[in-house]
Amino acid sequence: MRMFGKAGKAAAVAAIAALALTGCGRSEPSNSGGGASGGTAGFPQDSAIGVALPKKTSENWVLAEKLFNDGLNGAGFKPTVQFANNGVAEQQNQISAMIAKGAKVIIVGALDGSQLGTQLQQAKDAGATIIAYDRLLLNTANVDYYVAYDNFKVGVLQGQALLDGMKAKKAAGPYNIELLAGSPDDANAKVFFDGAMSVLKPKIDDGTLKVLSGQTTFEKAVTQDWKAENAQRRMDTLLTGSYGTASLDGVLSPNDTLARAVITSVKAAGKPIPVITGQDSEEESVKSILAGEQYSTINKDTRKLVEHAIVMVKDLQAGKTPEINDDKSYNNGTKVVPAYLLPPVIVTAANVKTAYVDDPVLGPLTK
Repeated sequence: MRMFGKAGKAAAVAAIAALALTGCGRSEPSNSGGGASGGTAGFPQDSAIGVALPKKTSENWVLAEKLFNDGLNGAGFKPTVQFANNGVAEQQNQISAMIAKGAKVIIVGALDGSQLGTQLQQAKDAGATIIAYDRLLLNTANVDYYVAYDNFKVGVLQGQALLDGMKAKKAAGPYNIELLAGSPDDANAKVFFDGAMSVLKPKIDDGTLKVLSGQTTFEKAVTQDWKAENAQRRMDTLLTGSYGTASLDGVLSPNDTLARAVITSVKAAGKPIPVITGQDSEEESVKSILAGEQYSTINKDTRKLVEHAIVMVKDLQAGKTPEINDDKSYNNGTKVVPAYLLPPVIVTAANVKTAYVDDPVLGPLTK
């Protein structure tokens, strides 16, 4: 797993201090955190388990709902799985209701990881263990574990895929690119962007890459609520303002929904489709890769992520300490949260026919 040097660690911690919504800093443990605080006394197997998920903004979140219900019910627990489609206040109320039901573990896929502090304190006061799922919970000591794909690595893979795809089309630069980022209230969005920029910024600095719009910061690149229409509107503006006669060679897109929005925009502008990255292995984007339009996606198998979250719940129920494989990287601004990280996989036309052989939905598409 990639770790920062001293300068990078200091920058990551400083970024958290400066921005409440920047996601996770990747740094060594400090005196403010490190160990898990979840209890290991165990609890009855038929206990209530809460799962608080964000908005249904991607296929993977919808799938997670079913997997959590099926998996937790199958293990004998009593799950409550809910989405916060109406905003942060709804998720706050949902977590409070899970506490009132006596949930022993609350798994939180945060809509906004910085705005749940009161509810997480209430959950800890009630004796619940808190597992951050996919998105880090920010600026709180009241989170015990984090289970996710390595989101910084996701960004690294996206940045490298963008370079590789453009080089395959044109052996030498300079290349004109534009940058998209996710929603600023999603703790992962800045992490994805930082991972990608660790690859792209040196090439911007040496002139290999040119961002004709000049919009190279996360704050300029964000896409509120991960909405396709917001990404398409911004891309329309960029194309009109900066690419009248210039070619657009590549677009860093943090997920598949936004990648398809970019494709719609460039087609409407009558321009060739550039190299476009993505994430989530959404069905329409896998089809797009097969059709030679979207260049890449990231396979983060939701089944494996939910499965490991449920393994953590089972361990806690049995009085065991859940397994972690990273206790250094994910600083939420208050503590370093013990994490179990799964490895993301880049998917392009080169491996799309083998990447999903075990996937019941995507596998048949690629045969």
